[in-house]
Amino acid sequence: MENPSPALPPTPPNWPHCGHGTGPEDPLGCRGIHVPGHTACLTHLADAQRDAYLEGLTPGNTIDHRGTPFTEPLLDALLAALRDPATGHPRLGAAQFQEASFEGDASFRSATFEGAAWFVSATFEGDASFRSATFEGAAWFVSATFEGDAWFVSTTFKGDAWFMSATFKKLALFGAGTFLNPAPLERAARFEGVARFEGATFQNIAWFWRATFADTARFPFTTFKREAQFESATFEDAAWFALATFESAANFKSATCQSDLTFAQTTFERLSTLGPFVCAGRVVLSGAVFNGPVTLSFAARRLNCRRTRWSSTAELRLRYATVDFGHAVFEYPMTIAAEAEPFVLSDGRSVSEQALADAPDATVRLASLRGVDASHLLIADVDLSGCLFTGTVHLDQVRLEGTCSFDRVPPGTHWRRGRPVRFTQRRTLAEEHLWRAGQPTAVRGWNVAVFSAGRVGPAQLAPVYRALRKAFEDGKNEPGAADFYYGEMEMRRHDTTGTTRTERGLLHGYWLLSGYGLRASRALGWLAAAMLVTIVLLMGFGLPKDSPKQEATGTVPPGGGTVTFEIDKAAPRNPTGDRFTGERLEMAVNVTLNSVVFRSSDQDLTTAGTYIEMASRVTEPVLLGLALLAIRNRVKR
Repeated sequence: MENPSPALPPTPPNWPHCGHGTGPEDPLGCRGIHVPGHTACLTHLADAQRDAYLEGLTPGNTIDHRGTPFTEPLLDALLAALRDPATGHPRLGAAQFQEASFEGDASFRSATFEGAAWFVSATFEGDASFRSATFEGAAWFVSATFEGDAWFVSTTFKGDAWFMSATFKKLALFGAGTFLNPAPLERAARFEGVARFEGATFQNIAWFWRATFADTARFPFTTFKREAQFESATFEDAAWFALATFESAANFKSATCQSDLTFAQTTFERLSTLGPFVCAGRVVLSGAVFNGPVTLSFAARRLNCRRTRWSSTAELRLRYATVDFGHAVFEYPMTIAAEAEPFVLSDGRSVSEQALADAPDATVRLASLRGVDASHLLIADVDLSGCLFTGTVHLDQVRLEGTCSFDRVPPGTHWRRGRPVRFTQRRTLAEEHLWRAGQPTAVRGWNVAVFSAGRVGPAQLAPVYRALRKAFEDGKNEPGAADFYYGEMEMRRHDTTGTTRTERGLLHGYWLLSGYGLRASRALGWLAAAMLVTIVLLMGFGLPKDSPKQEATGTVPPGGGTVTFEIDKAAPRNPTGDRFTGERLEMAVNVTLNSVVFRSSDQDLTTAGTYIEMASRVTEPVLLGLALLAIRNRVKR
């Protein structure tokens, strides 16, 4: 059996250290840095030497007590020696407390750090209070451990604040409020430089109520074990919560962000509500995971939810935002709805939207549903004119409610190769706009401002139109489904890969005659034209010159008896002379109207007229039927 490898010796600090208490269990002893002019740290100096050192300090001095183990009385004595008589509060220059430990409570209340303050890897065994303190340089709390409550209420960070990998085992209070006693309302912490909390762990409530971050706020890889309280916080620059973990509630109610607010790949374990808050830039939830039922409410310019996973029911209530749900996962019912009015808080106050004052309107727009399983999705009052639908799974099961708007075809009359072109108004998909705009014969008006659409053509768009048509039909909205049926047929007519030439020819005729059975005016126009042609042809060639008269001929037997008559009718004679008279017009109209309803007029006709009537009795009832079908498709419920 192999012997276990011996433990590595502890690494000595990179400063001359005290060494007090060296022994077999701790070969390094005390790691406190030497007090200038001595060979011991401040804790282990003789009383007379310590008193002499403290008496020699003046407000604003630079101090270096790295690795020193402070007791509560010793820290109080040090800060008392640095107290400014003019303010009655401690005033320090640069302060180095790396790897220092503070036994009992450590109070730096109202202290001013005129230089950088270093608390890297420091340990606060009791409560740590920096209430009303001012850090005029950088504040370094990297890898610091707060075993008691950490109070940063009314604290001002004028330089960068670094809390990377810090651990807060109890309350972490950076916000304003009345906490443990009826003291007056206090001002929240203000971070004027970059606030860095990368990898920090808040094991109790993280309180940033009304805190102000004048520069970037960075919380990536941060873990919030209990409530993260950012209510009414102000982020004047970007705020990063990427890869963070919220194991309990995250309160961003009434918070304001002037730039991007990022929750990329963040995990929300038991979040029930997020917001309402206002973001002047983007809210990024791409890759985030919501493991419980949640309601998200906020106003933002853009919302990115690419590959976001909702493992329970969710509701998004939005204003202003353009939303990208590319490849998001909805495991349970999801509602995306636009709010018509500003969000209202529980106390009746409306959430201020001043950060979005320059936005053109509060319309919510959907940018993409590609890769999404839409079987659990409900969309209400959202602008879908720029939405990418190709690649959406179970799109026929999506529910569209309220005023969900789509893009339209170019209005007015356009010219294509010298011919006038006019598009019948209908709802269209953004991908069809992009495809048509790329055709050699495209007219102006097709929208090309569709990003990341990829290569999409009629073969890909026909199933999308079919699925949306079915979704409208399942919602008992037959007139709404008509436009998507029209779009489906248009894509089939233009598809040269999956539709045969014969089928495209039939579809072209169906489109030309009646707009796929959806354009009553077109069918009625063709019907009127067919009737007019029929009338003209009948007047010119179909009606005889005169109506032929019946003739009866017979022979009387010489001795009398039965007379037998043969009744015959002369063949109609082709017209000559003036054929377009009022009388002939009346007869032609009578024949044509009877043909429309598939009846015979019993009018004598020439041989040509007979064939004209036969053709009329085939085509005109069909055109009438197409017109009636189009009217029915537009009014059916």
